[in-house]
Amino acid sequence: MDDVDRIMGVMDSAFDPHWGEAWTRTQVGDSLVFPTTHYNLIASSGLTPAEGESAVGFTLVRAAPGEDELLLIGVIPEMRGHGLGRKLLDSVADQARLRKAEQLFLEMRENNPAIDLYRSFGFSPIGRRKNYYRISDGSMLDAITFALPLL
Repeated sequence: MDDVDRIMGVMDSAFDPHWGEAWTRTQVGDSLVFPTTHYNLIASSGLTPAEGESAVGFTLVRAAPGEDELLLIGVIPEMRGHGLGRKLLDSVADQARLRKAEQLFLEMRENNPAIDLYRSFGFSPIGRRKNYYRISDGSMLDAITFALPLL
């Protein structure tokens, strides 16, 4: 099992197909070809998974001069509510600071329940894209952009 397999294992469980947010294995693998794209994995223990151990959560982050963008974060449903999402965000923010990023950005659909986690972590909304996401029933949802100052 490689790390893309671990990411996809979480993705398949954590992302409801109704919302159309999951990436394909090709999209994940292609993004990791770039040296500016980074990922984190977390096991149920809250630590990095050992060799051969499955992950229960992951992040995918793109770095740019002065900023990082959280592209994806996922925790399998049965492990939500145990602080793993916050641990992943802590790791993302710490790594962004090491890269001298001044801000961390993310974008999410307007009705994503993870908004409470993001707000409690210090993210603030800074923009909205009207009718950005098309969900499986054909309806449209806005995207909300959030920023977290890191300095």
